[in-house]
Amino acid sequence: MNDELKKLLSRFILFVLLTTTVKAQDKTQFFPKDDLMSLGIYYYPEHWDKTEWERDIKNIASLGFEFIHMAEFSWANLEPEEGVYDFTWLDEVIELASIHELKVVLGTPTSITPVWMGIKYPEIYLMNADYTRQEHGTRDQQSLSNPVWRDLSKKIVAKMGERYGQNPTVIGWQIDNEPWAKEDFSPSSQKAFRVWLQNKYKTIENLNKAWGNAFWSQTYGAFEEIKIPNAKLVGWWGINPHSLLDLKRYSADIQAGFLDMQAAVLRPLISTSQYITTNYTATTPAADPRRTKMLDFNSFTSYPNKGNANLGDLGFRLGDPKELSFALSFFKSEHLVSGIMELQPGFVNWGGINPLLQPGTLRMWLYHCFGGDLSFACSYRYRQINYGAEQYHSGITKLDGLSLSQGGKDYKQTIGEFKILREAYDEDVHMPEKLKDRKTALLWNYDNFWSMEGQGQTKQWNTLKFFQKYLEIIKSFGAPADIVYEDDDLSAYKVVIAPTFELVDKALIRKWENYVIQGGHLVLTLRTGVKDRNGHIFSSGWGEMIYPLIDAEIQNFDQLMPSAKGTLEAFGKEYYWNNWADLVHAKSPENVLAHYTNQFYKGKAAVVSHKMGMGTVTYIGVDTDDGSLEKDVLRKVYAQGNITTENYPEGVYVQWRDGFWVAVNYSSKEYKLNITGKSDVLIGDTTVRPGGVTVWKE
Repeated sequence: MNDELKKLLSRFILFVLLTTTVKAQDKTQFFPKDDLMSLGIYYYPEHWDKTEWERDIKNIASLGFEFIHMAEFSWANLEPEEGVYDFTWLDEVIELASIHELKVVLGTPTSITPVWMGIKYPEIYLMNADYTRQEHGTRDQQSLSNPVWRDLSKKIVAKMGERYGQNPTVIGWQIDNEPWAKEDFSPSSQKAFRVWLQNKYKTIENLNKAWGNAFWSQTYGAFEEIKIPNAKLVGWWGINPHSLLDLKRYSADIQAGFLDMQAAVLRPLISTSQYITTNYTATTPAADPRRTKMLDFNSFTSYPNKGNANLGDLGFRLGDPKELSFALSFFKSEHLVSGIMELQPGFVNWGGINPLLQPGTLRMWLYHCFGGDLSFACSYRYRQINYGAEQYHSGITKLDGLSLSQGGKDYKQTIGEFKILREAYDEDVHMPEKLKDRKTALLWNYDNFWSMEGQGQTKQWNTLKFFQKYLEIIKSFGAPADIVYEDDDLSAYKVVIAPTFELVDKALIRKWENYVIQGGHLVLTLRTGVKDRNGHIFSSGWGEMIYPLIDAEIQNFDQLMPSAKGTLEAFGKEYYWNNWADLVHAKSPENVLAHYTNQFYKGKAAVVSHKMGMGTVTYIGVDTDDGSLEKDVLRKVYAQGNITTENYPEGVYVQWRDGFWVAVNYSSKEYKLNITGKSDVLIGDTTVRPGGVTVWKE
């Protein structure tokens, strides 16, 4: 290893030690339970004439918002030239917020650079896959591994922390904006990647084995020879999948380290009453939110409506329910704090089609977030701007800065209704027993996601949609659903589902086995347990490591043409598939729940269930387009555990939070709720219209 690589490795290890020794604050102190869910809005004073600031802040407060979010894109205003800082304008707006009893969340401005920085330090920009360096003009163009960029970022964060870390009006910090672990092929990233590999594998021999470099003469003689794998130049069909998996892991680690670096700068400068978070996208595909160690919690961004048809004739105005549904279970599982930092306020400018939302849609999204137990909800932005790349992006007010948009009207109504809910809040309520019994965990692992997205094996494969299918079935049962990681405690859940958990090891198999023996009900699906952690297929058999769990063998797998119809029989009904089918041989015929009824393997099992200890393992080896078979199998799993279930239609969500039942309806049809006569309906009525909301207490 050369001296330069040794130096980089030493810096990497030192950074890890420093960031793991500083403890994040207690997550529960920032959000009093009786506030339920506080509401905020983005405001950009740098976009408006100074004479309008007080009017805008006063109007925000009079609408009933409780905090404003500022500054995440304002580096050019905060540091107009290197080392010259101007906080006077931000001081003034924070003081106006204080006068009008608004709190402030400050964003660090590191998602975009001021012009002078790129001119003076062009190396701060990342390189794309054709080795073209990015340049000034948009967001997230920086090389997060570049030491110059990191030093400049630390300086501005420190200056902001020194200025506002003890300001009582400031309640929190959002680090960066919508973290995105971009692939970066710049020289600084190439060096950092080699350091990351050296730290992980120790020897080049270990790396060659993990990457399978004997294939196609890819063997390396030293870490210095390695370049970041480049699918664009090599070809997606021939690129080494194991090196690509490590590239995803590395990129996510670099992104997380960049956030933790900022948090480490802020932590000693800020009050214990101020929190540190960031806003990942709702279904973040590249950055892994759980990789950060220094933040108090993660929040997220969601824009549910991009003009898709979604559900029924009205769906293009109501949004895709699965986006928020996933985020609520992922970011706010039972033991985590979260909020939505950026929620779509109306039409946007970047969808394929950008329609007006149906009146009440934003209100429905807000109640979906409320029912999901979020601590706060905030939208981008207060005023629609009349210039720039997002001039067609709506705000809470229209272009004049005074007239409320439909989104603004939805917020105003929701804020008024929240006063009713806060008055009705009872701190002594407890989750109903039937909901405790239904609590379900779905296991998520980014390595699985990245691995399968790289090798889908059929053009019909979509890992996220497959996962969401199981999540939506569970929510249709009226079950609280948490998306958890494999190292989380599973003991609180009677049912655990691991959709397409491709990469496994012996420790995970033992954990699953112990969970089942002690009475848990485990559901595994196709493509589970077929590879080791490096992405190598087990040579002993397809999915061989899970055979003892399912008491069966998987002899092969199949896919049909998109227009073909594979048939199955289960529970006296016929089902259809064409995407993926595992051919399962059950050791005990009585364990078979479903079998194929056409193709040359007619009679082979598709679904099996095995009793182990006090629990059960169910293996669903087929992917049906409408999910009907999976839903029937899962209902049987719950029945085996003596767990009751509901049967809510697609797009209807009924959640419980702090004593309140909350129903929202994304479908294009009315839904009649089964509410007992003893219940007190606080918001809405017993029929939930499309885009509607009902809140009641029992």
